[in-house]
Amino acid sequence: MAAKSLRDLFIEELRDAYDGEKRLLKALPRMARAATNEELQNAFTRHAKETDRQVARLEKVFRAIGESVRGKKCDGIIGIVEEAKAAIDEIEEGAVLDAALIAGGQRAEHYEIAAYGTLAQFADLLGEHGAKDLLGQTLQEEKAADEKLSSIAMSDVNRRALTSDGEEWGGGTGIARGLQGGMRRVAEAMGMANDRGERSGGESVARGGKRSAKRSGGGSSRARGGARAAKRR
Repeated sequence: MAAKSLRDLFIEELRDAYDGEKRLLKALPRMARAATNEELQNAFTRHAKETDRQVARLEKVFRAIGESVRGKKCDGIIGIVEEAKAAIDEIEEGAVLDAALIAGGQRAEHYEIAAYGTLAQFADLLGEHGAKDLLGQTLQEEKAADEKLSSIAMSDVNRRALTSDGEEWGGGTGIARGLQGGMRRVAEAMGMANDRGERSGGESVARGGKRSAKRSGGGSSRARGGARAAKRR
């Protein structure tokens, strides 16, 4: 049913969020099992329990505003969950998969942060202050979950994912070696160019000297010719 008022839109968005939370409730335990980083496993497990409470909280919101508790297909979360499943199926277990799981988890958190921020604002405008408070609690939990995933990614997982392809960690030594090699090649090329320039310049000077000598020789011949003419006279 198309929304005809802000209240209609509020209810539709609530149902979208309810369906999304129930889908994440099923996906999070699988993501926890697929992770190899212990801190990441614990984060997904804790958030699954938190998501269970968020589902119950949404049910309270429905009852508070006098609406039946039911969801509406949440295409956004469906897509995010499918991407996480594909990562688990396609990427070898290890740090790279952990990084992919964090990326998927944060996509879900960002989606929910936007959803709950909007819902809390709608509830406030509609005078549903009890609903606003409940939605605000969930909003803060989603922000905290996102920050936790960022912390795990930046402190450990992303670095391990970087080194899993054979690169050494330690300030980018592999990159540094590549840059040094490139600089050597540039220096060698510049040296060769200088050598060619010097040889070319030397040859030009030599040719110029020969021409000057010829011109000087011509002047001497003319001088000798003038002296002979003077004797004949």
